[in-house]
Amino acid sequence: MPRTPLLSVPKSLALAVPLALATAGTVFSVPAFAQAWPAKPIRFIVPFAAGGVADVVTRAVTPRLSEALGQPIIIDNRGGAGGTLGTSIGAKAAPDGYTFVTPAGSHVTTPSLYTKLDFDPVNSFAPVTKIADVPYLLVVPASSPLKSFADFIAFAKANPGKLAYGSAGNGSSNHLAGELLAGRIGASLLHVPYKGSAPALVDVLSGQISFMFDTVNTSTRYIPARLRAIGIGTAKRSTLIPDVPPIADTLPGFEAVTWVGLLAPAGTPGAIVSRMHAEIAKVVAAPDVRERFSTSGAEPVASTPAHFAAYLAAEVKQWAGVVKQAKIPPVE
Repeated sequence: MPRTPLLSVPKSLALAVPLALATAGTVFSVPAFAQAWPAKPIRFIVPFAAGGVADVVTRAVTPRLSEALGQPIIIDNRGGAGGTLGTSIGAKAAPDGYTFVTPAGSHVTTPSLYTKLDFDPVNSFAPVTKIADVPYLLVVPASSPLKSFADFIAFAKANPGKLAYGSAGNGSSNHLAGELLAGRIGASLLHVPYKGSAPALVDVLSGQISFMFDTVNTSTRYIPARLRAIGIGTAKRSTLIPDVPPIADTLPGFEAVTWVGLLAPAGTPGAIVSRMHAEIAKVVAAPDVRERFSTSGAEPVASTPAHFAAYLAAEVKQWAGVVKQAKIPPVE
């Protein structure tokens, strides 16, 4: 007598069961991995020299972040090539949650300014958070007849090319801020590149040039005795200089800031990215960290990974348009 099988399993189901078990194993392995992380020191690559804004902000958050994670955080300054050298190292690191990069605002302009990048500023990374914004002030000499941003626009339109502005050099963040402003107000502004922001600011102070975009922390020490601030590049007023109105009040959506963020190599587990974001959000809310931020003119942000990713993509697109409009030659 033929034996009747105890259970008849369709071929499609027989194939589906091992696949489901394998998938379940993958799902359960992510929380297990996240719980084990971090098990050793973490490296933060700062793609700029020590003492700059990205370095200062990074060093402000890492002591508390290290305590929260239970592991040392090693800061690795890898300056050079406009921040692209250190960023490239970070992009090629293993996506295991032990290497991160803290770029600044130039991160989103590099695709338009460098012809031979070996990383994509968005797709080569898993964005974690924008840590902080450092606003630019639109400053003029204290002796300038321009008393407000409205005065500035009126004069610029009536006198094309007569307002000269300084920057840290061609393609620098404050150069691009000036080009963005020129495009938004529909007036010609004369760009004067310097070898760094400091010498440009000296010439604004002396009245040799008409204006510049300079970071809050460096300009405020000269206000009001030698400089006048007629606009700020953030959507809201700065706590350091609350009397200065945002340029965006007149030009909606205008933003002129440098920022500091945190990126992980693409492929870093989402659970690690989420944990790192959550811990940084707690750290930047601490009063002592906010106090350290204020000394460098930084405003805490702690945006979510999704918001930061969208921000990066939008910024890359915007600055590509500005670079094209200004006909800025790329760096070979």
